[in-house]
Amino acid sequence: MKVLIVYDSQYGNTERLAQVIGDAFAGQLRVLRASEANPSELKSIEVLIVGSPTQGGRPTQAIANFLGRIPSKGLRGVRVAAFDTRLSARNRGLGMRLLIRIVGYAGNRIAARLQAAGGSLLAPPEGFIVERKEGPLKQGEIERAAAWAEQLQQTDRIEQPAVIRPTEHV
Repeated sequence: MKVLIVYDSQYGNTERLAQVIGDAFAGQLRVLRASEANPSELKSIEVLIVGSPTQGGRPTQAIANFLGRIPSKGLRGVRVAAFDTRLSARNRGLGMRLLIRIVGYAGNRIAARLQAAGGSLLAPPEGFIVERKEGPLKQGEIERAAAWAEQLQQTDRIEQPAVIRPTEHV
């Protein structure tokens, strides 16, 4: 299987998850920072996984730039998945919880863009919790990322509605 994992990371948490997810896949694998990824590589892959920290409900600019360079229908025949790192809404004030509910998470936007480019979504976007903006990852998230990657390998594809709103795992 030819797999490409594209990520961006500010404090190393998303990068660590991308590596863990990559470790679960067998076959030809490349794990690249978004600034190093070239959309021309998409022609030769079977699976594309994209991950980003959540910033105001959106992926980082580097991930947005990468996604913007994917040609229309450039992911036709490619199985795709998205993940993000995020702060938990749990134990936050009501105002913060409402704001998070309204703006959402980066994974949703990444998945929607991958589907718009013709990708077949393997699973709903997954969110991994960081303790603080800089991290560290919440205890158990590395193991959960490895399990998620194993699950992705066993899934051919799923049909998703146009608007993807995954539940938050804490």
